[in-house]
Amino acid sequence: MSTATKVILHGLTQDGRKFRPSDWAERLCGAVATYDKNRRITFHPCVALASIEGIKCVVIEASLENDDEMLFSFLIDFATENNLQIEHSSQIKDLEA
Repeated sequence: MSTATKVILHGLTQDGRKFRPSDWAERLCGAVATYDKNRRITFHPCVALASIEGIKCVVIEASLENDDEMLFSFLIDFATENNLQIEHSSQIKDLEA
């Protein structure tokens, strides 16, 4: 049995409806990003945007739970409060750019 290396927040609610607003994943990733001295956004290295099977997702490195527990909790709490599907996985299938 493999250990999960990724936590995927799917843009679908528990009852299968597409989560709104449509840019939720970009907003969530932006909320945990930083800005350099030239005001260019730098996304967190453990948090990424993805499209899996045509659904917007946020992919979190499972190691973030140990490295930055507050940030990990923030992301998981967001998904839980919005009734999003959360998947613990060791691989990502059908990842689209």
